[in-house]
Amino acid sequence: MNSIDTHLQPFCQAFTIEEEDDEESEDEGAKFCGVCGDQAKGYHFNALTCEGCKGFFRRAIKRSTPLQCSFLNKCIITKNNRRSCQACRFQKCQAIGMRKEMVMSEEEVLERRIKIKRRKMRAASSRLSAQQEKMIEELLTAHRKTFDLDFSSFRGFRPMDRTIASPNDLNQFMNEPYDPLCSHTTDFSAAAEQTFYDFFLPSPPFCSSSTFSCSSSSSSSSSPSLYLYFDKDQNKESDQKIKFFTSLPHLSDLTTYMIHNIIRFSKSLQVFRSLNMEDQITLLKGATLEMLQLRFNMVFNAKTCMWECGSISYYKDDVVRAGFESVLVDALVKFHQNLRKLGLQEEEYVIAQGISLFSPDRPGVQQRDLIDQQQENLALTLKTYIDSKRRGPEKHLLFPKVLACLTELRTMTEEYSKQVLQIQDIQPDVSPLIMEVISKDFI
Repeated sequence: MNSIDTHLQPFCQAFTIEEEDDEESEDEGAKFCGVCGDQAKGYHFNALTCEGCKGFFRRAIKRSTPLQCSFLNKCIITKNNRRSCQACRFQKCQAIGMRKEMVMSEEEVLERRIKIKRRKMRAASSRLSAQQEKMIEELLTAHRKTFDLDFSSFRGFRPMDRTIASPNDLNQFMNEPYDPLCSHTTDFSAAAEQTFYDFFLPSPPFCSSSTFSCSSSSSSSSSPSLYLYFDKDQNKESDQKIKFFTSLPHLSDLTTYMIHNIIRFSKSLQVFRSLNMEDQITLLKGATLEMLQLRFNMVFNAKTCMWECGSISYYKDDVVRAGFESVLVDALVKFHQNLRKLGLQEEEYVIAQGISLFSPDRPGVQQRDLIDQQQENLALTLKTYIDSKRRGPEKHLLFPKVLACLTELRTMTEEYSKQVLQIQDIQPDVSPLIMEVISKDFI
């Protein structure tokens, strides 16, 4: 008994165990018990018997006292009188080939009961609970309201410029002293100066809209713009400034648009709203870039290595033109290829976003236990979803692969943040919201 997990024994009372049949009869037609002639359902302890004689033989083997016949040990055993003489019935069992060594001991029975219980527990754990289904539904609803695969609400952005400045232009640009009053080609509007705190006011002016616009319209304060927009009349001198990172303005608009929607997604989650404002901001600053890449992966074409964002497709060269080093961009493309090859479903993507968002190890987190519990619930939900919805042997490796991708993503976004700071020093076209996301100044 020492080898048995005694803490599972209380569960065993709910199960009735029977020894495994040696084999089931595969021949067509009725079969009869070799002991009493009753209908037999299969082979038990090496002989074709009915259920009644199977149980009798098991009990007889475990008896401590020998069986004795009151007559001459020549009783005829039938279905009707099989209870009248146990000794002759047991003798008949042995005569047709039933083997006592095939009867399981009490220890073996208990071990088998535990195995059955464990199988039932594993089967139960592979089914989504009502709470897990509700969690997935909340994530899906928030995601679909804040992520448009067609990018139809991404309007008014600065156009993509796929030209490259000449080396002379670059030298001229980098050798000129930086003047904060004229180096910007754009003028900060009130909306563009928004920080995370502005999104957590009782009535944030830009979080209620699903449309994002980078156009400058002073007459329409309701138009949600998180970006600085360009005023040609006031910045004619700076308009002549050479721009080396030609795709930076457009990609900055795109990233700001994505961040805007990630904030709306997070604030749609009940558990996130229950946190204090400081923790909400801290979690977003730590997870936004990771969640952004997860969303970009949903529109990544692994064959063409392009991000297909509605009517516009982006190449890795576009990211390089924004000022990022080729080494980082190559690693980013490789990451998206590997993650895309996993073939994640929409539900798995949104749960992964939740796992990234609720990371208790972000610097400055206060309600660590609550956040840790939520991340654990999300991780368990992802595993259960994979176990219950996926088919094939590859599903057993999918969960650890997703977690490995999230770990890799965190390392990559740290390098991404460093390069954004370097790019901003050379060409300050990065929006204040992006700069705050990568800022190391936590609450």
